[in-house]
Amino acid sequence: MLCRGGDGCLFTLQQSSSNMMNRFLRRQENPAEEPESKTLDDPWRELRWGEKQMNLQYVQEYKPEKDDIRYLRVLLYGPVGSGKSSFINSVSNVIRGRMTIPALASAMTSDQSFTKRYETHKFIKGRGSTKTFYPLVFNDIMGLEDGTDRGVHADDIKLALKGHVKEGHKFNPVAPISQNDPGYNPTPSADDKVHVLVCVMSANTPQMNSSVLEKMKSIREAASDLGIPQMAMMTHIDEACGEIEKELKNVYKSKYLKKKMKDFSAAVGIPMNCIFPVKNYSEEIDLNDDIDALILSALRKMVDFGDDFIEKI
Repeated sequence: MLCRGGDGCLFTLQQSSSNMMNRFLRRQENPAEEPESKTLDDPWRELRWGEKQMNLQYVQEYKPEKDDIRYLRVLLYGPVGSGKSSFINSVSNVIRGRMTIPALASAMTSDQSFTKRYETHKFIKGRGSTKTFYPLVFNDIMGLEDGTDRGVHADDIKLALKGHVKEGHKFNPVAPISQNDPGYNPTPSADDKVHVLVCVMSANTPQMNSSVLEKMKSIREAASDLGIPQMAMMTHIDEACGEIEKELKNVYKSKYLKKKMKDFSAAVGIPMNCIFPVKNYSEEIDLNDDIDALILSALRKMVDFGDDFIEKI
């Protein structure tokens, strides 16, 4: 504004100055709110990141004490695309100390299961004539899908828990396995039965389908009736949370992941202390101590829970 003097000009300047001061004071009284932090100040669960070698040795040296059980058997189940096969590969990497691919996994996002058969994955120990296997095996299974004629039947998983599904059985989405099926094992040994049931769920899944959720609850009830211990792995944690993608050690500081785990616990019924977030190996071409630490944290509990069950049977 151009002022040419006079009382009117002085009043205008004073008014303008007063308005500016009032705006400044209002900003001071109501400062713009800082965006809420996506991480907690302290981790809500403690993980000893530096104990990788101790936990690795614990898993590698484990052996069932029952004479009729050579392997502690872990069965993985969960929705399509949750990362079951990739988790098996990641476990193999950690136990064997190098990158491996014992379980074929798909890098494509799909609503149909990549795994079609009942497969047992063993982890090689040693080489050549001294080659043996670690006494910890994982069974991969067709993924759960929405609807009645898609994905693995819940009844097939229930039979697998009891050891009634033969190695290599090809799942039929239309009909569950029957006693007349060539893939049915009528006389399972103690070694054929499942000792730990592990649900694998992606943290990157926005919402769980109600029909898949009902199948999961039905499987959990069957496992509970058999006394089989149950756990859950939450995968794709780096894809689901940017703070974890930036720094994997933020895993137990992430507010998003903690809420995701709580929601999953409430929906499926698995307690929080039996749910373990993990990052599968995907883009990496070399081993990473932080990825290994999370996987070994879960593996150690699988061994403990499974061994307790073996001791009771």
